[in-house]
Amino acid sequence: MEINTIKTLGQLKAAGYKTTSIKDELRNNLREKIKSGKPVFEGVHGFENTVIPELERAILSRHNINLLGLRGQAKTRLARKMVELLDEYIPFVEGSEINDDPLNPISRFAKDLIVEKGDETPISWLHRSERFFEKLATPDVTVADLIGDVDPIKAANLKLSYADDRVIHFGMIPRANRCIFVINELPDLQARIQVALFNILQEGDIQIRGFKLRMPLDMQFVFTANPEDYTNRGSIVTPLKDRIGSQILTHYPESIEIARTITEQESKLDQNQTDVVYVPRLARDILEQISFEARESEYIDNKSGVSARMSITAFENLISTAERRALISGADKTTLRLSDFIGIIPAITGKVELVYEGEQEGANVVAESLIGSAIRTLFPEYFPKIEKLEKPDEKTPYSDIVEWFFAESGFELLDDASDKEYKSILDEVTPLDDLLKKYQPQLVKEDVYFMKEFILWGLVEYRKLSKDRFAKGNQFRDIYGSYISKF
Repeated sequence: MEINTIKTLGQLKAAGYKTTSIKDELRNNLREKIKSGKPVFEGVHGFENTVIPELERAILSRHNINLLGLRGQAKTRLARKMVELLDEYIPFVEGSEINDDPLNPISRFAKDLIVEKGDETPISWLHRSERFFEKLATPDVTVADLIGDVDPIKAANLKLSYADDRVIHFGMIPRANRCIFVINELPDLQARIQVALFNILQEGDIQIRGFKLRMPLDMQFVFTANPEDYTNRGSIVTPLKDRIGSQILTHYPESIEIARTITEQESKLDQNQTDVVYVPRLARDILEQISFEARESEYIDNKSGVSARMSITAFENLISTAERRALISGADKTTLRLSDFIGIIPAITGKVELVYEGEQEGANVVAESLIGSAIRTLFPEYFPKIEKLEKPDEKTPYSDIVEWFFAESGFELLDDASDKEYKSILDEVTPLDDLLKKYQPQLVKEDVYFMKEFILWGLVEYRKLSKDRFAKGNQFRDIYGSYISKF
């Protein structure tokens, strides 16, 4: 439809425009997308066989939707993606506060204007990007904010009594007529405010200050909620839950590959950072594994969840740590090191909720243990498993490395060491080369030194070597070196 040529109600009728409710609009466009095989919620990963089919069924059923899940599970992103299922433009009566449909007006303003001007009633067009409203539920939200109230200033200016419905100031929900309206963290909304939504969800009308209004609003509601909120801060009142058509459970990524895709998509890195810092694939896997370890950690409150934002901000910190090191040493390019992971600790401590035992250990200690646990989990995927119990004097793939440390008393690896110094130190541990040749013969040369450091950190986690952190770096030694040095 050539919207530039349609400026009046008469022209709209002549063009054969037919009114469609927003739920039918979403349903019809979803049907077309599914039939064409096009992705519906592009950019949302890991939900292809779980959340997205349920969401599509809810839209096809014309339901209002509640997305229930822990923080950082793309609930709001899914709601925002629904905008792409709306028609590109819809007509509305020009000047209407609530986007009145010219063929089915519901406000007094629009009805009076159409009676006065008939087919010459001016209309405007609303783009789908303007048909998304979002409200964060907080305890201070009022019925007036959401639905509306009497406006004494309007009454005074128009010289109207409070009994005249023209003195009403519409809230956010009526102003979102014919739009998608999202209320985030629904349980945080006070129970008496949730009650005010009953009529809107079931009958589609609103009630303001006792006015006898019948305004059948045309809306798609999407709510988001965190299960933790049901016990800690509030709850969704039962009659409101009963009026929400579909409740859909979201979840965290189920594999490292999906988590890595999300992190790479969402990380805010500029060209300078990607040009300067080379990131080995293993480094990305360790980063994602940290989140998986955190979700299972006894020190972290699992009910609170570990947001996907932790991996995203940690990756940004990780790249910045390597970039800073390159700037200090004057290098144009550098490769990420495992010791750079010390830079992600602020991203971890700011994103997890510790239980009492975690508080006792300390946030930094818990963060460091998560990094170690991730390395321990991934180590057997690259090198032979280290058994807990080994026979005395039995030769293992790691015996030569352990013996080297026993003979050489270890070394210090500084955080800000230049690439040349870093490589020189690791090259001294010659048994590392033999281990790599045997178990990682196809390793690309750019990843060699990261993998060498990975071996050392892995042996530390399996109690074959010791690692001590000091102000400027790490010291690797034979496991008994720390005891011998005391005497």
